[in-house]
Amino acid sequence: MFKIGNKEISLSNSPYIIAELSANHNGSIDLAKQSILAAKSAGAHAVKIQSYEAHTMTINSDKPDFIIKGGLWDGYKLYDLYDEAKTPFSWHQELFDYSSEIGIDIFSSPFDESAVDLLESLNTPAYKIASFELTDLPLIKYVAKTKKPILMSTGMASEDEISEALEAARSNGSRDILLFHCISSYPAPLEESNLNMINTLRNRFDVEVGLSDHTLDNMAATLAVAKGAVAIEKHFIIDKGLTGPDSSFSMDPAQLSRLIVETEKAWKSMGCDNFERAKVEKSSLAFRRSIYFIKDLKKGSIISNEDIKRIRPGFGLKPKFYDELLGKKLISDVEVGTAATWDLIER
Repeated sequence: MFKIGNKEISLSNSPYIIAELSANHNGSIDLAKQSILAAKSAGAHAVKIQSYEAHTMTINSDKPDFIIKGGLWDGYKLYDLYDEAKTPFSWHQELFDYSSEIGIDIFSSPFDESAVDLLESLNTPAYKIASFELTDLPLIKYVAKTKKPILMSTGMASEDEISEALEAARSNGSRDILLFHCISSYPAPLEESNLNMINTLRNRFDVEVGLSDHTLDNMAATLAVAKGAVAIEKHFIIDKGLTGPDSSFSMDPAQLSRLIVETEKAWKSMGCDNFERAKVEKSSLAFRRSIYFIKDLKKGSIISNEDIKRIRPGFGLKPKFYDELLGKKLISDVEVGTAATWDLIER
């Protein structure tokens, strides 16, 4: 259990909903600010950006290794993709100030140490380690030394790689860590969501767990909360009519609002994990079966199976006492329809 901003991240609280802005500002800081406001208005707890410049992600090379082959960004040169998709360092101060002004948490995924330094200067409340950076242990160690909460996505990662990332964070001072179960496919097929991993991650690594979701609707996120996810991250775009590197798998404000309602309902439906019954069931107890007298009987009568019956409603003795009542003597008169109680029986 820990906090980001004023929100406690735990199973005891409704899920922390993060709108991932990513490249959906389409190179406009005004659109970025409009998107942050739209996320806030839809009910998100936080907006997340990405902190990199093209030269901090890769080099400007035309060699085959640096050309994307297949998938959503087929044919892109890595440098060109990151140059198009970046949220410039020069925007960060204004975006952080604006988010503070309207009252929504903002934090980021840093992709190198210079981004961490920038985010520290802005007093970011948390850090997100992207799936593709989970194996960058030097970066994780650098982030951990800030002592801020770290959210780590586990897309593509093996058990050993997750363990190594957690050790790198913990050994460098990080105590507040959340793992995001994640399928690194854009979009991700619902049938490959593998949501059972949420419990596996929690039990194996003793951390809070969320879902970084790239599916195209809210089914996986809602089910994830029912599995115990304490945070949900989804890509967000202010208008589905816009195009950009991430637009095809991003949700719009209406979808975000539905996500918040649906995950809140899922969280509330989880309830407790003990045998205490729901309060709303109390009135239904009257409709259980219980033991009633079905004949008029005088004081001193010996009860037989022709005198009592297990029927509704449930105000008499429980049916489990039926055999025990047979052969017992009445200590007062009873009428048909009298609930059997111990104060009527000689004991």
